[in-house]
Amino acid sequence: MSKKLIKGGEIFSSEWTKKADILIENGKILKIDVNIEDNEAELVDASGKMIMPGVIDPQVHFREPGLTHKEDLRTGSMSAAAGGVTSFLEMPNTNPLTTSVAAMDEKKKIASEQCVVNYNFFIGATADNIEELNAVENVAGIKIFMGASTGDLLVSEEKDLDHIFKHANKLIAVHAEDDSMVKNNEKKFVGSENFDDHRKIRSVEAAVAATKLALKLSDKYDQRLHILHLTTEDEVEILKDYVDNPYVSSEVCPQHFQLTAPDVYQKLGSYAQMNPPIRTERHNKGLLKGLKDGIIDCIATDHAPHTHEEKSKPFGSAPSGMPGVQTSLPLMLNLASKGEFAYNDIVKWMCEKPTELYKIKNKGYLKEGYDADIAIVDKEEVWTLKEEDLFYKCGWSPYTGWDFTGRVKMTLVGGEIIFENGKINEDVRGTEIEMGD
Repeated sequence: MSKKLIKGGEIFSSEWTKKADILIENGKILKIDVNIEDNEAELVDASGKMIMPGVIDPQVHFREPGLTHKEDLRTGSMSAAAGGVTSFLEMPNTNPLTTSVAAMDEKKKIASEQCVVNYNFFIGATADNIEELNAVENVAGIKIFMGASTGDLLVSEEKDLDHIFKHANKLIAVHAEDDSMVKNNEKKFVGSENFDDHRKIRSVEAAVAATKLALKLSDKYDQRLHILHLTTEDEVEILKDYVDNPYVSSEVCPQHFQLTAPDVYQKLGSYAQMNPPIRTERHNKGLLKGLKDGIIDCIATDHAPHTHEEKSKPFGSAPSGMPGVQTSLPLMLNLASKGEFAYNDIVKWMCEKPTELYKIKNKGYLKEGYDADIAIVDKEEVWTLKEEDLFYKCGWSPYTGWDFTGRVKMTLVGGEIIFENGKINEDVRGTEIEMGD
């Protein structure tokens, strides 16, 4: 591996900002100091730029194996790199489902061959695969779909959930929607053609009920619980009582405080449909406040692409999900440019907190000895997102046409430049993320 010297930039952590150089050797950060000189190192000019740890996206759906017409590990990881994301944790609702040690081994093999950024995965829970859940090694955790979503994974009966929470030896991450409540709500909207009804079917009450049940089971067994993609102010209020609880954490996706119902459904129709859904302004504000107040721990994207053909179907037939891994950091940079929060907060929510919550080794910070996974950002660049900028296989984003302030200029993975000024270096591969105990 080549030696690199990043000079002239300003390094950001959650707690400080400083001008310094970074010397990289053999994929690791060798030295951070002012005015480093090394004639053997390849110079990377970061003058006037923000240097931050590579983003860790703890929830994506890259659709491989079996659904690769929507996305695959290659295109998903390329999109991640273009967005300053150097590591991802991917979900198990593929085809076949990732619910066994053998399926996990196969997915990791594909990732080692295809991914330009670092990777790891969740194993999916069923009502009767606890032995597989506990046998699999070095994974992000166990994913439970408490409500049905894209794919065939569902564990909704309390007795089955109780069994998993009691016996699991890993972090449990839940998609918290009460399936019976959602099914009952569906009966009220049979024949509807209004995409805004999606949020009424997958109601606030359904989200709250499932979150309460997951918290109850976590409390009962002292089981580590992570609540995925919060969408309601009501859940934030509940989680205020869990801020100091070491067993409970949560995340929010940028779209759930950036896009607002009912307007977004009128504008985008099925392209705004996802599970859990985009909600009203009250929830937008409550989620962003919960993040800023430290009640919500981190940012994820729930990147879940579908093709134009699939999304063009009418309400009731169109699948739920939207892409987001390439735009999450730009969205957050844009809000920081407007003074909504500090750039240091972005590092906390998108780099350091995922590292802490999932016990990821040697990532999430710019420290000597850590992996050289780095995003270099122009905080001042004003630009408009165009479809030709996207590396998604699905080819669309709900943010196409949006103006941003702040742009990813370069992404390094293991000390190698993966993305630079709109181009991907596909000669380099990421590595499997090492998870702690």
